[in-house]
Order: sequence, then structure tokens, then C-alpha cells
Amino acid sequence: MEFAWTAEQEALRSEARAVAEDAVARFGWHADSWINGYSKEFAKELGSRGWIGLTWPTEYGGGGRPAIDRLIIGEEMIAAGAPIAAMWFADRQMGPALIAFGRADQQQEFLPSMLSGDTTWCIGMSEPNSGSDLASLTTSARREGDEFVINGQKIWTSFGALADYCYLICRTSSEGPPHAGISEIIVPMSSPGIEVRTIKDMTTNRHFTEVFFSDVRVPVHNLVGVEGSAFKQTMRQLEHERGGIDRLVSNQALYKLALERADLSDPIVRQEVAALETAYRIGRILVVREVLHQAPAGFSAATKCFCTEHEWRVAQFASRVFGVDATLWNDVTKAMTYAPGYTIMGGTSNVMRNILGERVLGLPREPR
Repeated sequence: MEFAWTAEQEALRSEARAVAEDAVARFGWHADSWINGYSKEFAKELGSRGWIGLTWPTEYGGGGRPAIDRLIIGEEMIAAGAPIAAMWFADRQMGPALIAFGRADQQQEFLPSMLSGDTTWCIGMSEPNSGSDLASLTTSARREGDEFVINGQKIWTSFGALADYCYLICRTSSEGPPHAGISEIIVPMSSPGIEVRTIKDMTTNRHFTEVFFSDVRVPVHNLVGVEGSAFKQTMRQLEHERGGIDRLVSNQALYKLALERADLSDPIVRQEVAALETAYRIGRILVVREVLHQAPAGFSAATKCFCTEHEWRVAQFASRVFGVDATLWNDVTKAMTYAPGYTIMGGTSNVMRNILGERVLGLPREPR
């Protein structure tokens, strides 16, 4: 099979690489830059280039371009460590979710500011007592006339302190099975009753937050899709989250730094480098299959699991190569310290394996 890129794709890659390198020179290098590198200024620059919503249909203001083009641009941005976090969630998930499930008036209201890079979105999904079990969430939205009254708490909400809007996953009904009664609601983060507390992780990053909702009122027309039937909607957007290039190259810049320092005359080191290079290529094929919709439904769980475990191995390789210097606190050490997060964010590897076994392979559940 021929995996070569076209001349147009190579030109796009060169352009994206130059833009990414310029952004790093101006805004700094960030490990896992799609979640740690926040720059609203750079987001607006990407919007002016038409690189946000690149693949969205033109009738919604998008570029209508092939999905592989977004993969190329995203790969170059993230591999270089360019700060794309201010627009990434909107481009990757929220925009496609509104295109798929939103009403025309919602699309007209929210999509243009996403495309321009003017608004940042966060996702209100995880809760303190829910773990990876989305169906057990308890944050509630109760109807009162033309409004929802929201109460509850979210955690690990990236950019909750900076976002303009929260795409909230909440419970509008407690009747029926756990997966029923879940809804998606757009909540302006400026709404009265919202308290945001930042969480500093062990790398000193502060993108994670706790978000508390106390009698927060939002209009009923901010409901996205069908009330009480959003579990499948959420699973659809998680497909976007789990199978993308951001799950493969988040620490590729760290890998390149380690390569410069590695003793490639050592056959054991060469063997490890060969294994990592092979994994990069396998991971990219998996991501390309997701992007081109050639993978089976639910297979993004396998893609996410493989790619993020590869990123963890890259960090372990770097720590061995840098040796005692890995104990010095700098951007390189920070990138290595972030490694455990790769296999947790977006669903742990164990959860991904369960999804793959049950939903893709059809394996029976173990009796309890």
C-alpha cells in the first residue's frame, strides 16, 4: 500500500510547520500543547487562516476540506509544541457536536466565534464521584419555565477558568436506566452561580479546574439535541476526542530532544528507537483510519489506547536518555512528568480495553 503524501499535502505540511515554529518562537514551547499551550492571540491567527473548522461543511462557515488536511496541520502544531489549546476543543468537538445535533439558531450563534478563534470552550463532563462512568453523573438541570436551573460539580475541566462557554453534560431526569435522562446544555461561564477553582498538577500546569454550579440559570433554548437522550451524542463527540492525532504526537518534541542526546551507537538504544519509530507509524495509520472513517465504530478506543501508551513509552525513553539531568526542573522534565496523564485523559486504558472488548469485539462481560 502506498502511504506517500501528495504534493499539495506536503506543501500544506511545510506551511503548517513554518507557522508552528514561528508560534513557538513567539509564545514558547509547550508539551502536550493542545491542552497546555493556551494563546487566544494564536487561536485568532489560526482562525484568520481558516485553520479552525477546516473540515466543517462550508454551509456552516467551515473550510469543507478533507479531514486529512486537519490531521496534517494538527500534527505539525502539536509535534512542534505550538499553543493551540484556546481553540482545540471547539474545533475538535464542540463545533462538530453543534453541527450534528444543534439547531440552526444555535449554529448561527456559536459557530462563527469558534471559527474566528474568539471563544474558548470547556467540557463539563467528569465528576468527583463518577470516575470514568459517565452514566453515574449527578449534576442536575431542573426545568423552571423557560430556564434550566443547574446544580452540581465538575472536575478536571480543562480551561474552566478561561473558557467563555461550558458544554455541560448533566442530568435532566432520574427516571429510567442510568444512561437515560442525560442532556447537553451550553452554559456561559459568566453566568451567576458558577465558581471555578484551578487545580495545579504535579507539572505546575493549571489548565484543570473544579467548577461548581449553584442555582445557575440558563435558557432552555441552550439545550443541544434531545432532552434526556444525549448519552449517544456524548459518545459521538468522544469518538472525535479519542481517535485524533493529538493522542499520538503530544510529546514528539520531547522525543526529538531525546534522540539528539541518545547514544545511537548502543545497539540496545537503537533497538528501542526502532520500536518507537515503528509505533509512531502504526499510530499514524490508526489515526488516519479514524480520520477517514475507515475504522469500525468504537475503534477509537483502541486507537487512543495504543497511541497514548506509546506516548508514555516515549517519556520513559527520554528519562533514561537524560539520566540524572531528568531530575532538573525545566521544560524537558516537565514534559516527562506529564506522561501519566496521557493514558488517563479521555478515558483510562483499562476503560478503553473494556470498550474495545465489549462494543467492538462483542466479548461477554465477566459475571459479577
